[in-house]
Amino acid sequence: MTAAAADCVPAERAALGLYERALARAAAGEDATLAMRDVHGREHRVDAAGWCRPDRAGDRGLLDRCHGATLDVGCGPGRLTSALLSRGCAALGIDVSAAAVRLARARGALALRRDVFAAVPGHGRWEHLLLADGNVGIGGDPVALLRRCRDLLAPHGQLHAELAAPGAGSWSGAATLHDRDGGPGAPLRWAQVAAGDLAPPARAAGLQIRTSWTEAGRWFATLTAA
Repeated sequence: MTAAAADCVPAERAALGLYERALARAAAGEDATLAMRDVHGREHRVDAAGWCRPDRAGDRGLLDRCHGATLDVGCGPGRLTSALLSRGCAALGIDVSAAAVRLARARGALALRRDVFAAVPGHGRWEHLLLADGNVGIGGDPVALLRRCRDLLAPHGQLHAELAAPGAGSWSGAATLHDRDGGPGAPLRWAQVAAGDLAPPARAAGLQIRTSWTEAGRWFATLTAA
């Protein structure tokens, strides 16, 4: 998850702080549940502990599709990045959270503290990009994010994105992240794209959907340049 850019406004630094404290609790084996409230006031459960586990049900299909140099955008604690490296695949994780990058490195992943919209190593040469665990929401503008991912990919590269379940609803813009203390929440820019709603933002970003699949109750799609 990338809650805010490294040079984000103070309000979004608060959301990043909530996320990093949740990661610390997850790493210590404690409850790490957060809640995100979207632009419509609906709450979505965010389980940081799931990202800290060695693997997550549904990961296999993502990993099996990465056969070359892979950039894991919003890598968090490095679950997918380290799994790819263990398979012998060149992989790099990026995240704006210093705490997430430390956890990723501790599990043997190659990870850098980077904002996907800033300078990223390997620009235009990545064979695969991952947007897992809801990271299609980074920045609150799916078209802008997908366009940026297209630019980072090699000409025949593939973007593998995780989507919300069909009917879950798509939204973008201002949201708030809430800790377990029930406080007022910290604002951040985020988005959700439900399966079935991906084609319009993909097309606007110069991408096309090549395939889609489900695994363990999770929904995914592979996109390439149009």
